Amino acid sequence: MVGRFFKKSHGADAGPDSHSGEPRVDEGIPPSNGLDQARDSDGHKRAALPDFVSERVDLHRYLLDKINLAVLDTMDMEELHDELRPLVREYARVNDFPLSSKELNNFISDIANEMLGLGPLEPLIADDSISDILVVGAGTVYIERFGRLEQTSVRFKDEDHLMRIVQKIVASVGRRVDESSPLVDARLADGSRVNVAVRPVAVDGPQVSIRKFSRTPLSLSRLVDNKALPKKIADLISAAVEGKVSVVISGGTGSGKTTLLNALSAFIPHEERMVTIEDAAELQLQQPHVVRLETRPPTLDGRNEILQRDLVKNALRMRPDRIIVGEVRGSEAFDMLQAMNTGHEGSMTTIHANSPRDALSRIEQMVGMAGMPMSQTAIRAQISSAIHMIIQVDRQRDGSRKIVSIAELTGMEGDVIQLQEIMTFNRLRIAQDGTIEGEFRATGIRPRFLEELETIGLSVDKETFDPSKSIG
Repeated sequence: MVGRFFKKSHGADAGPDSHSGEPRVDEGIPPSNGLDQARDSDGHKRAALPDFVSERVDLHRYLLDKINLAVLDTMDMEELHDELRPLVREYARVNDFPLSSKELNNFISDIANEMLGLGPLEPLIADDSISDILVVGAGTVYIERFGRLEQTSVRFKDEDHLMRIVQKIVASVGRRVDESSPLVDARLADGSRVNVAVRPVAVDGPQVSIRKFSRTPLSLSRLVDNKALPKKIADLISAAVEGKVSVVISGGTGSGKTTLLNALSAFIPHEERMVTIEDAAELQLQQPHVVRLETRPPTLDGRNEILQRDLVKNALRMRPDRIIVGEVRGSEAFDMLQAMNTGHEGSMTTIHANSPRDALSRIEQMVGMAGMPMSQTAIRAQISSAIHMIIQVDRQRDGSRKIVSIAELTGMEGDVIQLQEIMTFNRLRIAQDGTIEGEFRATGIRPRFLEELETIGLSVDKETFDPSKSIG
């Protein structure tokens, strides 16, 4: 096994910076000294396992040049440990990592798990400060950290190596990607969303986009701490969700729609039964009674496809208290409105749109895609009676995410849906460090659903709606 595992000898060239004796710090990766210095019980420093992203990236690059990827998937974990041990020991020696025998074994186990997992991407997956991983062919990987894109030194050996990782991702959720089906949505085990495009539609090789989700979903209080919204607005929308106000969360790509939907779902009473419907299951609801449904692509012969619309129709037969659709993007919008109008108040969904008014226009267009013989006025009447509130979220130029508008639907006037804005975020200036400064302010209009909330014991501070004061 050893002879076919190694591609070439592993002598003095054991590390990318063996000439300097120091681990290299990659552009775009936070610098580190290669060792996480911890202290023992006597207070003395001791060497700990090197687990910074840059060191693992360097080691992965080194291993890619040394091993035979063709036999990697045929090996069990014990064999892989035996083959990796001399490589990692030599790498640690040349790069001056003073590891004990136990620490070395732990490090080898970590590297083996990474190699049998997503390979070079594993260190990035493990870094909680990274929100997006963007693979642009085998030789280039970008990440988004704190709202800003930066290039990393992570790379794959070649396009075949990248496709091996891609196939592992999509196969785990029963999907496929090849020339006949070059576009696919999938998810990782932790719920992170994955989109893949391969040749022929991806001209420069496989393109992989991974939208990571926090291991612990962001709560509404965390969003308040992150200044995505003030506490008084958080109290308003959380009371609305608890009081069964049907909500649409609108925003652009990467604006935080799913994060906000997850946070708001925490205020749904635990005795209610929820059914979630998604293209790729990514919602992380905390309630005990949740039924999760996911669409299915067609088989190779083009049959057995299950669309979101099919799942929404079926969900109505599953005795839900609320239906949560991860995102409406087609004819399922009609069935979603029907559900909201037939005893499933408090249902929620997200939609791609630039403003609350644009969201209404998009829903109207998507209802029309259902092919039902309905006039424009009838469609708008359905929308105005089904949806009570639209929350607009936006990704600012400095990378921060904020709720920028909250609007209430108040019915029809003629053939026009009446929409009144309750809260808005006003940009004031750009600070010297590039961050956007602004204020949240009420428009002075009190939402009509407040009276209904008060009848069930949910109250909202009246000062929240004072337009003369900034909402802090």
